[in-house]
Amino acid sequence: MPLQGHLKELRKVLIVSGISVLAGAFVIFLAWGDWLFQFLTSPLRELNVPVISIRVAEIFMTKMKISLLASIALSFPVILIQIWGFLSPALTKRERKLAALLIPLSVTLFAVGMSFAYFTVYPVAVKFLLLMATDGMTPMITVCEYLTFTVAFFIPFGIAFQMPLAIFVLGKLGIVSPSALSRNRKYVLLAVLIASAVLTPGPDVISQLMMAGPVYLLYEISILISYLLWRKGKKKSVTGVQI
Repeated sequence: MPLQGHLKELRKVLIVSGISVLAGAFVIFLAWGDWLFQFLTSPLRELNVPVISIRVAEIFMTKMKISLLASIALSFPVILIQIWGFLSPALTKRERKLAALLIPLSVTLFAVGMSFAYFTVYPVAVKFLLLMATDGMTPMITVCEYLTFTVAFFIPFGIAFQMPLAIFVLGKLGIVSPSALSRNRKYVLLAVLIASAVLTPGPDVISQLMMAGPVYLLYEISILISYLLWRKGKKKSVTGVQI
């Protein structure tokens, strides 16, 4: 296909993806905007902490941002289908098969990571941070600030939960081995602790450890995955030699 044809296909991908996101955001804002806002601010309401607005359009804009983020998440399958239709002709049969497995798995792991953050770590972190207020201090959080904090809190968990998938790909390519992963445990643990301290928006040790623990557990699971891949590859090589 000539360059002009590729650009035309890319334009189609961008238009369809953009329309699906914007249309979804509009519907979500009208139908579920208030519910999403209440859902995200429920940890504050449980602690009787008021959420305030210091600008005229702040509440409206915050609900629009929440609706847009929700629409991006819900439209992600449509976006992936469009990207897949654009890229798949250039891939080999094996690459298409691998991508068809990895892409849905990556999206699932990202969603699991953010869900884990919301239902386990996030309420504890918010409660801990707000209870740090001394006598005479009343926490007053703006809706915009709270949304920024929430997004900054969830996304690192979604990224961190990609570790088993990354190890799987590296193991498939022969870049990492189970022995190398096992030898570097202590360095990985140190890196996970440092990354948790940097990525979690709150300064408290509790939320940092609650992120570091599951991430390091994922690393141990990744070692097991790498070992299973290595063992499978070794069996194939032995079978090939015998034949």
